[in-house]
Amino acid sequence: MTDSPQPAPRTARALQARHERSQEKVKQIGETLDRMLKTRAAITVAAVAREAGVSRTFLYENAEAGALVERAVLKASGRRVEDRQAAQATIDAAWKERALNAEEALKGAQTEILAQRRHIGELLGQVRDLSTPWQEQDIVRITTEHAALTRKVQELNYEKRSLQERLTASRDNARFTDRRISELEAEAIEAKGVVRQR
Repeated sequence: MTDSPQPAPRTARALQARHERSQEKVKQIGETLDRMLKTRAAITVAAVAREAGVSRTFLYENAEAGALVERAVLKASGRRVEDRQAAQATIDAAWKERALNAEEALKGAQTEILAQRRHIGELLGQVRDLSTPWQEQDIVRITTEHAALTRKVQELNYEKRSLQERLTASRDNARFTDRRISELEAEAIEAKGVVRQR
């Protein structure tokens, strides 16, 4: 009975080194796929090969590497479905919120319309009351109040013009002061430069 031939020591070392390189590449591919899954990057053979620094041929020929890529592709597609479902759920929640807000606004508008109708009814009643002839004292009182209000408006307009003029003058002074400060700063910088040169 003959023993199976053992590979020469040099061949065994070469095979071992090749196996270690393959395992290192598989490890790189696994890390790359984890990173791509975390960042939600598109997982293709070309993209994985580029990111992991391996050839496409290696990905096709190495069964372990191919299995890693296949699992990652399935996981990524499952995540895309989850992302779409989450996005749709967010959109649905937003529309539901809008519908609830619109319903609440509609209720508020209906309440406001009813209140306005009541107010209009009250005002119409007052208009009917006003259609009765006015007495002399009411006319005098209203005329006096109108004159007083007219004077007050004139005073307020005068005060407004005065304040506007003062504001304009203050802004002009502020602009002049800013310009003067800039000039003084420039002169100070120039003076420092002259002193340093000496």
